[in-house]
Amino acid sequence: MVKTHSELDRALSGDTRALARLLSLVEDGSPRAREVIKDLLPRTGHARIIGLTGAPGVGKSTMTAALVGAFRAAGRRIAVLAVDPTSPFTGGALLGDRIRMQEHATDEAVFIRSMASRGHLGGLAAATPQAIRVLDAAGFELIIIETVGVGQAEVAIASLADTVAVLLAPGMGDAIQAAKAGILEVADLFIVNKADKPDAQQVVRDLRNMLALGANYKGWKPPIITTTATTGEGLAEVVTQLDAHRDWLTASGELTRRRHARAREEITALAYAALRDRVRASGVDELAARVADGTLDPFQAAEDILARGTD
Repeated sequence: MVKTHSELDRALSGDTRALARLLSLVEDGSPRAREVIKDLLPRTGHARIIGLTGAPGVGKSTMTAALVGAFRAAGRRIAVLAVDPTSPFTGGALLGDRIRMQEHATDEAVFIRSMASRGHLGGLAAATPQAIRVLDAAGFELIIIETVGVGQAEVAIASLADTVAVLLAPGMGDAIQAAKAGILEVADLFIVNKADKPDAQQVVRDLRNMLALGANYKGWKPPIITTTATTGEGLAEVVTQLDAHRDWLTASGELTRRRHARAREEITALAYAALRDRVRASGVDELAARVADGTLDPFQAAEDILARGTD
């Protein structure tokens, strides 16, 4: 059995294997994860968190790898959480540690972790908030969250990241439709990738029109940047705009507001999860049978369960 405290000490001192084991504790929902999070909490709150999202096939992994290279060139320590679809056989991430990012695998200042979404709505693993905390405490200055491409549900990333970059690409019929479905509202910047392909400028024009029609800016207007991640074209502008957004977040007080909102969402999610467990253990099947046969109304059944939880 792993001793959590010694594992934590090794992880915080730069032992990547120990760090990976701590993340596994968190991802697997181990009872020891709560102790780990409590111990490392004083070390957290320093990392910059960037969310990268978009429909499948727009080049998120390639863009992530390019951004890692750009930020490493500036001397930053970087962690990547790549949230993948869940294997129906193992329950693990299908794509492992992301083949496209293997060029950074030998860099000790880069840590790449794939996490299985395990059916969690919003394109993010349920354990992602805790994994961010572990990586933050381990001293990574920048954490990039790359979400599984599931369309409009990816707006959940807005509750975790300081800055959200939404990728789109030409030649994909659902690119703008996905933005209409909800991604548009959470983007801090738009990246139109594969700009060397036909119709890239049409995607840019469509985005500008949508932003003009429905935006309600509060001091920051999301820029639209064209890139070709495979060649590095436009990458410098992406980094510049990410840095500009970080400066705006800090100066405007929006960073504090977002992080408070993130904590609120996390607390609420944990409370709901605890309540679900309590409901399952409270004789809900017996109450359900009475509701089904008409001898108990569902409102009273719900009140009975809540009353049992406070006894």
